[in-house]
Amino acid sequence: MRLGPFDTSKINVRSSDGGGGGGMGGARGVGCGTLVIALIGAVVFGLDPMQTIGMVESVQQQGAPAGTSGGGREMDEQVVCTSSAYATEACNALTNLNDTWQASFARSGLPFEQPGLDLFRGQVDTEGCGSATSAAGPFYCPADKGIYIDTGFYDQLAQMSGTGGDFARLYVIAHEYGHHLQNITGLANQVRREQQRNPAAANRLQVAMELQADCYAGMWAGKNRDLIDPGDLEEGLKAASAIGDDTLMRNAGQSINPENFTHGTSRQRMTALRLGLESTNDAACNVFFEGT
Repeated sequence: MRLGPFDTSKINVRSSDGGGGGGMGGARGVGCGTLVIALIGAVVFGLDPMQTIGMVESVQQQGAPAGTSGGGREMDEQVVCTSSAYATEACNALTNLNDTWQASFARSGLPFEQPGLDLFRGQVDTEGCGSATSAAGPFYCPADKGIYIDTGFYDQLAQMSGTGGDFARLYVIAHEYGHHLQNITGLANQVRREQQRNPAAANRLQVAMELQADCYAGMWAGKNRDLIDPGDLEEGLKAASAIGDDTLMRNAGQSINPENFTHGTSRQRMTALRLGLESTNDAACNVFFEGT
């Protein structure tokens, strides 16, 4: 995907560099329940997903905008964004994601707030959701409105999906950005309340959240279809297939149990990604909550 260069005045990014504390200037010292995370790595690393995911509990929100202005911050972000090829690519993607979704929200007359992005290796201490290791996979923390990505996961994803193409990696960050959209629109809070009210529906609602985030990832790409290279869609679909719950469980030698699904099957994830890519209506991704 032919993304333009990153613009440090438009993004809020940092690197924990293997476990530094802090976050992206959101809520400091805010307690939260279980991370709202894309637990792609739970099965990949041989963990029982039911031991790592838990049902999402309520999260106290604080509305401070992510990041502050100033040349010092932009200089720091310049260093982070040029620290590796993966970092530069992530910063390029974040710049475009912010521009794309901010414009969509403006057209709908909705308030918009950018997320932060933390690129780390091994482990990270978030400001709102406690600590996490690479076993958690990429995740979004609603309390500090931050996207957290262990860049080492990209190497694992390339092995799993059989493609080292950039669109597979962009799909990951765009999916986590989708969780941010769910957070700032209030949908995430609604889902958490419903999960607590009706525990029997908790897994089904969690899967709906993840499939909608996949759809948003596809929708972002569709809004920038003039930047898509030949083969990008295939790369994204391969990645979506590789991280479907049924495929992950099968590859880990586990029995496939739909009651333990958290993200949807490979087919469901591919369908959601394609739906977003082909949609021209921003409300198309709401289909996953119809009837819930």
